[in-house]
Amino acid sequence: MADLEKIVNFITRTNWVLFLATSLVALCLASQKVYLGVFLGGLVVTINFHLLKKTVCRNINQEKVMEKGTSLVGNLLVKYYIRFTLTGAIIFLLISTHSVHPLGLLAGLSVVVASTFIATAIELTRILFKEAV
Repeated sequence: MADLEKIVNFITRTNWVLFLATSLVALCLASQKVYLGVFLGGLVVTINFHLLKKTVCRNINQEKVMEKGTSLVGNLLVKYYIRFTLTGAIIFLLISTHSVHPLGLLAGLSVVVASTFIATAIELTRILFKEAV
């Protein structure tokens, strides 16, 4: 379990670093609409991931699991779908009002995916080099 927590914490930190890095690059190199798309997309998805982590950590602990009469899965799913709906509404509003460039928004929304790929690559190299020794 400690390894899983380390990976999730690494992804969370990497999300924020990539969000700031992509926002700064877009600010320097792209138009205002593209920058705004990268910034808002990265902000939405990074906060969403952070809240998901917080929800899972709060609801999956020894006391909650042992408590009778509560549904852990139901509670997690309700919060997940509320967050999912709000995220979809925000993305819809950003695109429908032409406030952001869709490709910039897509680049910003890819922050968590990139963080997950980085964490996976690091873990795979650790596993492969551990087996080689």
